Amino acid sequence: MKAIEVPAIAGAYLFEPTPYADERGFFCRTFDADVVRSVGIDPDAFVQDSVSRSVRGVLRGLHLRSGAGEAKLVRCSYGQIFDVVVDLRPDSPTYRNVATFELSGETQTTLYIPAGCAHGFQALTESADTSYRIDRPHDPAEDVTIAFDDPELAIRWPLPATSMSERDRRAPSLAQVLKQRES
Repeated sequence: MKAIEVPAIAGAYLFEPTPYADERGFFCRTFDADVVRSVGIDPDAFVQDSVSRSVRGVLRGLHLRSGAGEAKLVRCSYGQIFDVVVDLRPDSPTYRNVATFELSGETQTTLYIPAGCAHGFQALTESADTSYRIDRPHDPAEDVTIAFDDPELAIRWPLPATSMSERDRRAPSLAQVLKQRES
């Protein structure tokens, strides 16, 4: 497994495993504490694992945690997703940068998203399972959502959004969220 820095988002990394494939399929390590530690991330900080299943076109996000934020490791364990990270850390050298990735069950690449970044994704395959490893217990009172189609972010989603939560559908613009955070 190797760690690859994401230049567009300071502190973000892709962790690419080395799959071993044969006639049975493949095997690979999807988490390695030593590799994670080698780039300055505490592997023991993660306290919760979650998984979501989405059908093609489903869009989830853009989600963010208020307060101390939330760092997470995200991996598409089955299918394929279009993944988006927006750096919303005012002191970051990559503040307001947007980075996109295609994550898939074929590669099992994991994306590390630092606390203070918004995250969202869209399922590209008929079924896509997305796994999350999160560094804080979830508190719904800290949930923040930003409009996936905010023109300021200009994210080019690959498919029309076929389904999303009501919360995501009604999400405010980035400007509105930033204004609320300043108050």
